[in-house]
Amino acid sequence: MNARTAYAALTIIILLFTVSCKQKEISQKNPQSIIDTTHRKDYLSFIISLDTLPTADARKMIRIEDSLLRNTADSSIMPFCHYFRAGKYRQEKKWDSAMAEYQKMKGTRSEDGIELLKTYCVLNQSIPNGGVVEAELMNRILSAMKTAESTHSLITYQFYDLMAKAYFQNDNENESLEYAERYYNHHPYKSHPVVMQRYYDISFLLASRMNDFDKMMLYNVQARNLANRIGDSLAIARTYDNETRIFDRQGQHEKALASSRKYIDYLTRTNNLNEIAYNNLATSFIHNHQLDSAIRYFREAISLAQKGPRIKPSPIYYKGLIEAYKLKGDYASALRVADSAYEIETRDIKAIEAVKVAEIHEKYETEKKDRNIAELSSRNELNEKIIRQQRWTLVLAFLVFLGVLAVFYFIHRQYRLKERNRLLQSGNRRLNMEQKLLQAQLNPHFIFNSIANLQGLVASGDTKESVRYLSAFSKLLRNVLEQSRRDFIGLDEEIASLENYLQLNKMRFSGLFDYRIDVDQHLYPENVLIPPMLIQPFVENAIEHGFRNIDYKGILTIFFKTDNHQMFITIEDNGKGMTIKEPNEQKKQSLAGIILKERLEVLFKSQGQYAKFDIEDRKNSSGQGVAVHIVIPEIKD
Repeated sequence: MNARTAYAALTIIILLFTVSCKQKEISQKNPQSIIDTTHRKDYLSFIISLDTLPTADARKMIRIEDSLLRNTADSSIMPFCHYFRAGKYRQEKKWDSAMAEYQKMKGTRSEDGIELLKTYCVLNQSIPNGGVVEAELMNRILSAMKTAESTHSLITYQFYDLMAKAYFQNDNENESLEYAERYYNHHPYKSHPVVMQRYYDISFLLASRMNDFDKMMLYNVQARNLANRIGDSLAIARTYDNETRIFDRQGQHEKALASSRKYIDYLTRTNNLNEIAYNNLATSFIHNHQLDSAIRYFREAISLAQKGPRIKPSPIYYKGLIEAYKLKGDYASALRVADSAYEIETRDIKAIEAVKVAEIHEKYETEKKDRNIAELSSRNELNEKIIRQQRWTLVLAFLVFLGVLAVFYFIHRQYRLKERNRLLQSGNRRLNMEQKLLQAQLNPHFIFNSIANLQGLVASGDTKESVRYLSAFSKLLRNVLEQSRRDFIGLDEEIASLENYLQLNKMRFSGLFDYRIDVDQHLYPENVLIPPMLIQPFVENAIEHGFRNIDYKGILTIFFKTDNHQMFITIEDNGKGMTIKEPNEQKKQSLAGIILKERLEVLFKSQGQYAKFDIEDRKNSSGQGVAVHIVIPEIKD
């Protein structure tokens, strides 16, 4: 860091320390005077002076000032408190919070320094990072720049910077170069190394766009020398990105890739990754024929752009991804990406053209109105009395017409509503009866199989175990009968009934199988409803048919999860799977599927909701056993 940089940093630190001490001393006498002291500080000049610090130091100063102002009384009414708080949020990449803080900044009038600073901050955050700047946003920047020029604002140079950035992103290098020179020439600290370095970086980008290789080399060397002199590590890292482009122009693609990796590594360490850096790295991979890596980083660039607060992915990223797929020979993927890029490009062009057409139309309408004003003004005086009389006549007639129309509409609407309610009530009664009938079919089926289990225990002569089974079965039967009166029960109740049923079967088939019931960590069973006896028939099939006559221990797994307002239920076993059976036995086992299908039709599909189930024989996929997948709407209690 040279003497000028050290002096500027020392001056700012002394200024902050002095103001902080004064505020503390004044607050002991009169807390209200803190606001007055804060307002007397020339924060606008202080903010401009931050341009003379390296990026890391400027960020640190913003955090320090935010901590000082945050502790002052009534900080919510101080505009610069919101400015520094927004700066802190930007460092944390909390874009929405930063924008909200900028909007809270209030000046004394619309053209003072605070309002212009607020306008600059809002516009700067609204510019997409690498995307097309639309006409509406360009007009807002231009209007704000003219206001700053007319008031001779200290921050006029910042609006020149916005214009240069906007034209650069819209591929207008000549206009961008003009405003970049204005930015530099009007900067209060244009002779400062940090400001000079930023100018070199901008000039390098413009030289790159204009394919001026000699100037690219010149500006990058100047920028790196200056960055090394002032110790700005972020600026040094940027020169590696610039160096990548230079090596690409020279055909030294391996060196270009090495420089691009250095740039990405630095951004990763400092949590400053951006989609443009990913795009440049992917381009270097293409030049080195590492297509899989290129595809990965192009997709990373698009993904990061889509997660940004204010950006649509640039068509450049899609073009690079298309090229990578084409070189790889994956033309189907290239076509899909091209379709996405075409939609984005078309949308941007339509938006720009719509604004231009609207501007032309507005201009035409204005001129047309001006021509008609003179002609109509003379007629208005003569016709005013007649028009007034006709107006009242029409208004009264229209009101009478509306009244009559409203009466007829109200009568017709009441009639239609009564008919609709009658049909809905009839339909609801029918659906409830169908659901109850299906549930009534399921309960005897469950009771029959449970009694069969008890019969097996009694036949085995184990009286004590039979009594214990009968006691547990009576409790389970009572729960089933209580739940059968309701269309839906809590998922926790369904899980408890399954636990009881599985324990009863473990008592009957000792050592035959183990089971596990898992619930996704984001799912709270007590808050979710499910139709009763929905899963038990498939559990019964797994035990009765899947685990019968196997020479190993069966495992039954039941898993519940929700995603996108749907509940997904999976019942899996490692039994012998689905085998060809006698017709009577096959009909018996399919009863559970038939009843479930009908219940889903009555409960959900008839209401226009999505529900389905399928049974998978895992032997077809080199597995073992059967998996049942059920999907129903997520119903919260």
